[in-house]
Amino acid sequence: MPTDTTASTGQQAGASTGQQPGKSGRKKGRRGRLIVFVLVLVLIGAVAYGGYWSVSTVRASFPQTKGSITLKGLTGTVDVKRDGYGIPQIYASSDEDLFMAQGYVQAQDRFYEMDVRRHMTAGRLSEMFGESQIDNDEFLRTLGWDRIAEEEYEKKLSPATKKYLQAYAEGVNAYLEGKEGKEISLEYAALGFENDYRPGKWTPVDSVAWLKAMAWDLRGNMQDEIDRALMTSRLGPKQIADLYPAYPYSRNKPVVQEGQYNQLTGAYEQGESTGAGTGTGTGTGTGTGTGTGTGTGTSGSSLESQLTGLQEVLQDLPTAVGVNGDGIGSNSWVVSGEHTITGKPLLANDPHLSASLPSVWYQMGLHCRSVSAECRYDVSGYTFAGMPGVIIGHNQDIAWGLTNSGVDVTDLYLEKITGDGYQYDGKVVPFKTREETIKVAGGKAQKIVVRETNNGPLLSDRSDDLVKTGRKATVDSAAPDRGDGYGVALRWTALDAGRTMDSIFAMNRAKDWDDFREAATLFEVPSQNLIYADTEDHIGYTLPGKIPTRAEKHDGSIPAPGWDPAYEWTGWIEQDALPYEYDPDRGYIVTANQAVVDEDYPYTLTTDWGYGARSQRITELIKSKIKDGGKISTDDMRQMQLDNSSTIAKLLVPHLLKIDTEDADVREAQKLLEGWDYTQDADSAAAAYFNSVWRNILKLAFGHKLPKELRVKGQCVWVDPVNTTGPADEADKVRECGQRDADQAQPDGGDRWFEVVRKLMDQEDSSWWKTPKSGTRPDADNRDELFKRALIDARWELTAKLGKDIDSWSWGRLHRLFLDNQTLGTEGPDFLQYMLNRGPWKLGGGEATVNATGWNAAGGYDVVWVPSMRMVVNLGDLDKSRWINLTGASGHAYSAHYVDQTDKWAEGELLEWSYSEKAVADSTSDTLLLKP
Repeated sequence: MPTDTTASTGQQAGASTGQQPGKSGRKKGRRGRLIVFVLVLVLIGAVAYGGYWSVSTVRASFPQTKGSITLKGLTGTVDVKRDGYGIPQIYASSDEDLFMAQGYVQAQDRFYEMDVRRHMTAGRLSEMFGESQIDNDEFLRTLGWDRIAEEEYEKKLSPATKKYLQAYAEGVNAYLEGKEGKEISLEYAALGFENDYRPGKWTPVDSVAWLKAMAWDLRGNMQDEIDRALMTSRLGPKQIADLYPAYPYSRNKPVVQEGQYNQLTGAYEQGESTGAGTGTGTGTGTGTGTGTGTGTGTSGSSLESQLTGLQEVLQDLPTAVGVNGDGIGSNSWVVSGEHTITGKPLLANDPHLSASLPSVWYQMGLHCRSVSAECRYDVSGYTFAGMPGVIIGHNQDIAWGLTNSGVDVTDLYLEKITGDGYQYDGKVVPFKTREETIKVAGGKAQKIVVRETNNGPLLSDRSDDLVKTGRKATVDSAAPDRGDGYGVALRWTALDAGRTMDSIFAMNRAKDWDDFREAATLFEVPSQNLIYADTEDHIGYTLPGKIPTRAEKHDGSIPAPGWDPAYEWTGWIEQDALPYEYDPDRGYIVTANQAVVDEDYPYTLTTDWGYGARSQRITELIKSKIKDGGKISTDDMRQMQLDNSSTIAKLLVPHLLKIDTEDADVREAQKLLEGWDYTQDADSAAAAYFNSVWRNILKLAFGHKLPKELRVKGQCVWVDPVNTTGPADEADKVRECGQRDADQAQPDGGDRWFEVVRKLMDQEDSSWWKTPKSGTRPDADNRDELFKRALIDARWELTAKLGKDIDSWSWGRLHRLFLDNQTLGTEGPDFLQYMLNRGPWKLGGGEATVNATGWNAAGGYDVVWVPSMRMVVNLGDLDKSRWINLTGASGHAYSAHYVDQTDKWAEGELLEWSYSEKAVADSTSDTLLLKP
């Protein structure tokens, strides 16, 4: 039987296909964003084997949680104590034993998930799932995450970190030793019907590579770069500027308001904001406002032709690699003891990620029985299955949380391809190339050639459409001749070897602010907002990361001409120049993907901040609690995480209630909004109707006017032909159908669209408010007429979806969460989906609310991203901290801990979070002894 090997890059395996870059020899059809691979053979095999799916098979992979197990390699005994939710707390007497046990225990619960992840990051999914994953593998091999991870491990990481990674891998492999697939996970039993795949040994590089996948998920504004460029096919510069308004500094404050940015030159005191951003333009200057950007050297049609193909590649990547779209983010905030009941800080965090089963997070405690030079850790929190250490959590002295900073660390470059090279600074430079062999379960191996420019890998080689359109792309007079065509290359900080893994361990053992700041300097990719609190009643914030500086012509807002040296990255922002805050006078710090700094900061961090709807609401909630000397409790922090208030509803509902409509049924629905408090609870009929109205406003005002590359696949509209000088006659209009997946299309309804509509509210006759008649629906020539049309359309949309009786309507009936196993549970035989998937849950919350159960307004109402976990750390008494996970500790479908936290998560409850030895002992249900 074939085994899973770690060799992949450049390996000769099977017959060569003789393919050239970009020529896969296969028709590039729809692959699906999810990992789709189950064949009819699986179903046939299940029937043929009959009793194979017995109780014993289902339970064969459940972990042993009691008694004792001997692990070769341990130097002392290790206790694994699990509470009633299966959450493990590990006690050891040396660092190596601690992390070896972490590897063993995580493999017990989650190895199948770990195995899929490592194949994904290495571009080796085809080895598990066959030909359906070749295209995904080609793209991920082109990025080369595993190659960078190997370089990090060999050349960048400290000896101590390497030792921990090795110990972790030994623990995983100790679990695998002697086990058949069905003894590891139910999914391997299913895979056994189709091929004889067997998992290979875990390596330290497998752990490091997962950081690249998370960095990709949080990579910054690459999607905005693509979208802005694609918009040029139908929209002019002023229209695009309307859809990317400046950040509202005067209303939504940045993270850092009283902080410093340069220890070498002294304090940088940030005063009140005086403007609203730099608007359009490409100069870096000193501005950080959001603008459309206007690059030079390439025409809109050239960019459009290239980026359409790139978007198709991106949207087909597995969900585990991340959602591409606006709106995804996270919340975290910290309040000093001055404003809390305990007199010590409280810290909250809830990262927003794609919903997955099992959850991306794994809760765990790592405890040295006695903290010393030989054993330095006493930390608890959220880990990644497949990586040692704790990513978010607390130790005995400090707590920390993360949100995505949104800093721009990716740039796309349009490259002029000439023969076997690319043009740069007037010369032809040869590509840096490597050959990759992709093994395919049940099929022949495939070979690809990866080409790189000085800006990075050529992503366009992974799409036949990109190659073809690149040859035909029009250019302006400032660009080089077309020649053999154009390509798209990616410059991204994560494609350089870094030291983020060192940072994880340094944070885990940090004792104070200085330790934490020093650890943060190693956190190079992805750049994150890091918030901090300690038991001595200090709070803080710091922005770490390897963040590029750019020349004056280039602000990173749109793809740049790679042949022009003026658009290169010029260096990195020095760590001492990155912003931070420590013990601000206001007594709290809020990070929710809003702008990090105001306009006076001397570097451009991005042109695409989140617009601050969530951060402003959190700030309002904190202020209301501490007004007149009020104090905040742990449960107050929890309640803030569950806030369902809609910012856009507060703006629009007063206007919607003024609209006169003759239709009695529409008036009946309109009355739902009277007296509504803008809270989007799951049982709210008003929330259901408002969100449908909002969705229809966006569709009528913007969606039908966007190019097909941004609209939902299959949704077709009649539009004026491109390059017409005025409105076309009805007979001349052309029918264009959308091309983007529903959960990635525009307008998605996030807080950027809040700001777009806010700025247009006073422009009642703006062309954006004009929409033609459709069937029996009236046309609209101004804002109020479009609002009336949206009220009508929403009424009949919900009648179709929820019934005519509005008393039966509720937001939760529309806004549902489905949890799907991201491999066999996506598109396989019904019996496997039934076994592996769970849901739906009817949820409150919504887009850009604090309780950010995100949905894409262009595509529908189902939940597409969620608070992937929630925690509140109480620095006054760590045992009174609280936490919850989206799913459960286990990845085994019929384990009691598969989704045993999800109901409580959906209801907004938090679990007790035991930390001290006594608290852990009191909450322990099962104890497993690991012996050397």
